[in-house]
Amino acid sequence: MGPVADPGRREPRADERLVAGLRAGDEACLEEVFAALNPGLLRMAAQYVPSAVADEVVQETWIAVLDGIDTFEGRSSLRTWIYRIMLNKARNRWRRERRTVPHAIGGPHHDPYRGAIAPERLHHPDLGAQYWPDAPSRWETLPEDRLLGTETMAVVEQALAGLPPAQREVMSLRDVEGWTGPEVSRALGISLANQRVLLHRARAAVRTTLETYLAPGTEEPR
Repeated sequence: MGPVADPGRREPRADERLVAGLRAGDEACLEEVFAALNPGLLRMAAQYVPSAVADEVVQETWIAVLDGIDTFEGRSSLRTWIYRIMLNKARNRWRRERRTVPHAIGGPHHDPYRGAIAPERLHHPDLGAQYWPDAPSRWETLPEDRLLGTETMAVVEQALAGLPPAQREVMSLRDVEGWTGPEVSRALGISLANQRVLLHRARAAVRTTLETYLAPGTEEPR
């Protein structure tokens, strides 16, 4: 058996093979797509609903994929199409669960760009606004076991979970799942410019949390 194709990348021939296999009911093809996408689908679904419900959402997604594969027109990658199905189902489930507030249904006054970082912090004395005033802390000087420790990673996860939903979606897809900017834009239905702004603000917020946690003199609890 050859290498497993990545159904997320924009590879028309790979997508054509996978779509043809799914339409034909090829179990090996389904297992290939499932193995590539299911972990990421679960991670994203869990941003909307509890883990147990996320499992149900993803199961419903795969059923919808198989039921609707004949309608796939190839206007986006197969991965993007599947993620859109999952996001729609997760947001619909949220309406019933009332646990989180996704950016797409946050109401007319919901600001998806809020809460990243205080604007006054981004002001360099010479370069002006939107520039950090000081160089970033040299995290590589910290002990590796602290930088990569369980508690540090928990801080990152907590910071990510605390972001406004629009920022959290973009950063999760870009920095956790490894998607490109255009892929994220197509999956979430936002412009490339908005995607860049959301990613910048999300990364700034997570960085601010880490700077505080890893500041010199701040020791991990024992």
